[in-house]
Amino acid sequence: MRDVVVIGAGHNSLVAACYLAREGLDVEIVERDTVVGGAVSTVERFPGYRVDRGASAHIMVRHTGIIEDLRLAEVGLAYEDLDPWGFAPFGEQALTFWVDLDRTCDSIAAMCGERDAAAYRAFVTLWRTRNERVFAAFQAPPTPRHLGRALWPLGGPGMETAREFLQPGDALLDASFSDERLKTALSWFGAQAGPPAHEVGTADLVGWIAMLHVRPPGYPVGGSGMLTRALADRFAAYGGRLRPGDGVARITSDNGRVTGVVTDGGAAVQARTVLAGCHVLTMLELLGDAALLADAQRRIRIGNGIGMVVRLGTSDLPRYPAATPQTYRALQLIVRSRSALRSAYGDYSAGLPPRAPAVVAMTFSAFDDTLAPPGRHSISLWGQWHPYALSNGERWADIGEREGAKLVEAVDAVAPGFAATVERMHVQTPPDLERELGLRRGNVMHVEMGLDAMFGWRPLPEWSAYRGPYQGLYLTGASTHPGGGVFGASGRSAARVLLTDCANRPRWRPRSRRRGPWRR
Repeated sequence: MRDVVVIGAGHNSLVAACYLAREGLDVEIVERDTVVGGAVSTVERFPGYRVDRGASAHIMVRHTGIIEDLRLAEVGLAYEDLDPWGFAPFGEQALTFWVDLDRTCDSIAAMCGERDAAAYRAFVTLWRTRNERVFAAFQAPPTPRHLGRALWPLGGPGMETAREFLQPGDALLDASFSDERLKTALSWFGAQAGPPAHEVGTADLVGWIAMLHVRPPGYPVGGSGMLTRALADRFAAYGGRLRPGDGVARITSDNGRVTGVVTDGGAAVQARTVLAGCHVLTMLELLGDAALLADAQRRIRIGNGIGMVVRLGTSDLPRYPAATPQTYRALQLIVRSRSALRSAYGDYSAGLPPRAPAVVAMTFSAFDDTLAPPGRHSISLWGQWHPYALSNGERWADIGEREGAKLVEAVDAVAPGFAATVERMHVQTPPDLERELGLRRGNVMHVEMGLDAMFGWRPLPEWSAYRGPYQGLYLTGASTHPGGGVFGASGRSAARVLLTDCANRPRWRPRSRRRGPWRR
């Protein structure tokens, strides 16, 4: 009998499995896909091209210390810093955001004036302090005690600070800056979690930008999937077992306590505990509890997708008029204005593909020659706010190529001639993301990232501490606190909860504890 069987080999599951195995537990991961990593994986999509299947830029995980704690560099993980981390082209000019605050302010001053440059410096100073506390809140289960310690005080008078956090991100930008181009770039970056910056409660999604002046996003050499490959190698070194290509058909239980899983291939894996790294609704389906599933479907908002991705093989990089060689490390924020963002979101809200999509372009083959053949480039275009369910009677299977071409055209509009360089194109529509990566309704965050689904409400209040509805059942992944993105904090926190419960049950000890809980 295993101590733990983990459902799914996404990055949070792998993080949790590493910590559990490091503490001496007998852990097995069961993964339906033959490719490890879920939405953090890289495959040869075109001959000679290494292409990410899901996330590309790694932001949050680089702030957690998990990479260093698990010594992933020793098993081959190496990051290239994305510095500059942001590039927003506007005609012949562009804003460039560097880790170095002075350098960023110089770019803002040259395009928007000294007043906005000074305002940006003050903005980063204030919101960095606040988000250091918010980030501390992300690092452990969202209990009232932990959240209180982490978040109080956030700086400034309590009620005024609360008001500032609860306001729309665009209201924060309007109160802070004058130049609409600067506000557009920051609004678009802040919207990457899903909610648009004109919605209530999105101020800190914009304020989080301040943390990118502490440490930049990174891109693993060889592709996003090198993170999960390193985690899998570390897990194996700790004595863990990974079973790819044979998913979980059902979670077994007896009198309200889980007893293991049965795989698609018919293998029964008995375990004292089950850690579900899949979508929370998938977990409930595997559990087979119809009443629990129906209640959760009523209460949990999955939404109508977030966006789509186009993976390109090209003969050149997009040649923006204001580009420099460093530009191609940055996330390229391509949108005309905040009005265009609101129009794209309006189309999405109506169940329609955006007429003029906003795009983030990623050109990491510019500095990583493992990603494409010589003289060629592997480029990803993320388009936000593409609905999973369409209201106009169209089908994604019929319009995917058309909508993918719109993303290419958006880049071509600010980098003339780019469309002519495209030689290969693979479109991942919202249904494609669901089918290939298990992202229900194409929602890369699993559950919507609104205020009602964060902290102690994620995925539901009764399961927010990573303990599921049955005894011995635990949860991790984007469905749980702190949410989606390449983060890993959920995996580490879930492992801590499970180990604490293990230590409190005298008859349930690991087979060979190498060290005390969380001692290295």
